[in-house]
Amino acid sequence: MTINASQFLKACDPSRALSISNPQDRSYYIDFAPVRGSNIIQELKRTIALLADEGTCQLFTGHIGCGKSTELLRLKTELEQLGFYVVYFVSTEDLDMSDVDVTDILIAIAHQVSEKLEAEQIRLKPKYFANLFAEISEILQTPIEISQVDFSVGISKITARTKDSPRLRNQLRQYMEPRTNGILQSLNEELLGQAKLQLKQRGKQGLVVIIDNLDRVDARQLPSGRTQPEYLFVDRGFYLPQVGFGSAQQQQIPALMIPLRHLQTKFEMEVGRWIRHSLHQSSRCRQDLERGFCLLLCC
Repeated sequence: MTINASQFLKACDPSRALSISNPQDRSYYIDFAPVRGSNIIQELKRTIALLADEGTCQLFTGHIGCGKSTELLRLKTELEQLGFYVVYFVSTEDLDMSDVDVTDILIAIAHQVSEKLEAEQIRLKPKYFANLFAEISEILQTPIEISQVDFSVGISKITARTKDSPRLRNQLRQYMEPRTNGILQSLNEELLGQAKLQLKQRGKQGLVVIIDNLDRVDARQLPSGRTQPEYLFVDRGFYLPQVGFGSAQQQQIPALMIPLRHLQTKFEMEVGRWIRHSLHQSSRCRQDLERGFCLLLCC
């Protein structure tokens, strides 16, 4: 059998996630659930489906390169097959991972959700954000009038002005920090909640937001002495689980940098771990390793 070298290299690229909705990628996918000990994606899907009306916030963690993005894309495909509207995005699209705060993540969610919905001719313009943008435009010296453009365009103007300017980003953050609760409430009620209602009118089961690559947050030390992941996911971790009134949210976070007990305390939920097996010398690990190699060779 002749091997296409270029295609083979692409298939073996560990930095490229497989999309199960793509027939070619699907042919490369191997289900390692038997040797990982559980099928976490099925557990997450079941939780999201059963609690679609209440909304859930799930954490998905693990070593870099162990297949989290591939599994999240698989989750996206399977949820869509169940009738959910899924917004999947990579955090680096909106965020400077060396300098991230909770309000940045909330604005990124608002941007990505509104942009995807506008493509479906669902246009929402939260009043709180409209007033907020009018005030922010003075700080950034950039006119932002969302009554004249789509909501996502207004957010794009903000992120474009601040992403590459630490000074402007710091000014904006100082302004938005005391308004975090208002931003969160508007995101939940005026955007996600209204989006869910309109999607259900179109026959969808609900709205799911999947945020990938939050484990790329820089682990630099802040002036407070805490690392950026500790500040974001522990000190201010109580904000993120509140996102999702009428939606389900999936986040990939750098849990290996933070004691899991702190995450469980802050997020008040079971932390789903997708940890690559270490090569211990126990007989069980050797058996799992052999079974894993067998799955690889059989495919």
